[in-house]
Amino acid sequence: MSTIASDIYSSLGLATQPSQADKKDDALGQADFLRLMTKQLQHQDPLKPMENSAFLGQLAQFSTVQGIQDLNTQVQGFSSALGNDQVLRGAALVGHEVMVPSARLSLGEDGGVRGAVAAPEAGTVLFEITDANGQKVHEFSMAASRAGEVAFAWDGTGAGGERLPAGSYGITARHLASDGTASKLDTYVKGRVDSVTVGSDGLYLDLPGLGTVPLDYVLRVS
Repeated sequence: MSTIASDIYSSLGLATQPSQADKKDDALGQADFLRLMTKQLQHQDPLKPMENSAFLGQLAQFSTVQGIQDLNTQVQGFSSALGNDQVLRGAALVGHEVMVPSARLSLGEDGGVRGAVAAPEAGTVLFEITDANGQKVHEFSMAASRAGEVAFAWDGTGAGGERLPAGSYGITARHLASDGTASKLDTYVKGRVDSVTVGSDGLYLDLPGLGTVPLDYVLRVS
């Protein structure tokens, strides 16, 4: 599971930025360039004056540098707008249910937990639920009629039918083919988005009981 980037203040634009005066002192402007060129013309060898082609070449180089600076400014503006758009997208997910890859389940005081696996072929999918100590508390199976998604639901009860305490539980899934071949499957679990965290490398969704996951881990939104 990915972790939240440590430079969150930088991503929020709260880090210390160089002053405009510092930026201005470090930059070579058009006026500075013209002054340098004037000095160059004043001190050139009168027997070997600057050729027109060299003069035009320097003007072209300056125009190229100026164009690159303008392009960088535009790219920075686009990047800032894209970051703001991501924040809005993340905020729209708060309160919604998303499906993410997870080997854990978050069981509430009531209700159950839902999710899905991807079966490689027809057969049977065996699920095993474990508690915080790794002890098996429940198991069940789902039929896979063909290759593809197999949805599952756990009602929160144990092997004896009793309601288990709310908390975090582990889940594993194995696919059993008709010829007896077994293979381990990744599990995808549904969780409700509680909040969104902005990191330097993107958005992270905070899912109670499941932790924090990157936005691009989301398989489905409901």
